[in-house]
Amino acid sequence: MDSLNPELPPLTVTPAVDARVWKFWGTSLWGIVIFAAMFVGQVGAIVYLAWVRGDPIDLASMQRVGSDPAALALSVTMGLPATLAAVWLAVRIKKAAFVDYLALNWPSWKQLLFGAVGLILIVVAWETMSRALGREATPGFMTELLKSGRDKGAALFLLFAFSVAAPMSEEVLARGFLYRGWSASFLRVPGAILLSSLVWTVVHLQYDMYFLAEVFTIGLWFGYMRYRANSLWLTIVLHALNNLTAVVLTMWLGS
Repeated sequence: MDSLNPELPPLTVTPAVDARVWKFWGTSLWGIVIFAAMFVGQVGAIVYLAWVRGDPIDLASMQRVGSDPAALALSVTMGLPATLAAVWLAVRIKKAAFVDYLALNWPSWKQLLFGAVGLILIVVAWETMSRALGREATPGFMTELLKSGRDKGAALFLLFAFSVAAPMSEEVLARGFLYRGWSASFLRVPGAILLSSLVWTVVHLQYDMYFLAEVFTIGLWFGYMRYRANSLWLTIVLHALNNLTAVVLTMWLGS
């Protein structure tokens, strides 16, 4: 794998010190702030919809509104600008360039192809294991949500939310901000890949342990590709392709 980009150092090399990068604790604390901003953006959309509908602003009302596919799609989508704003603020305080800090560099086609092939192999391996164990390939609640969204005319909105907004929000947080700071700390690159993958897995706690294990392994691959290509756009595209395929196949199989 290292032969794909021989000019890059091996994983064990300590990254150069850069005063414009948040290190371990700064990255960790800002990561909490960024995650909170994402959460506020998502919940804020539900609160707004409940208010527009004249419902009381309480937990029961928010759960009822959030169960609607279009409302959930809006909630996921609104997490993106909130996440970007919080990350921009954190990077701005360090007086660093937003594009450079997050490695928003476009990958080569060779890197994109390599990343996609690796992702396909991981997904196929988990799909094969699921079939062997008699497990569903997609969590049941996601299947019901997507089928409901299709029937209610919210299919395209859900497709955008899960295939564009969610991958961008999650990658900017995990493989963008967290990886950047942690890889420049005592964790170095291997630790940053491992810990950012773990955080990304925690974001998906709505799944059971089996699906969380799959998410974690995919996160490790995304982290490796983020390192090898020095490109966040690569992991965003891979994440988007993975979600797009899952959403489209689930909706199609549900029909």
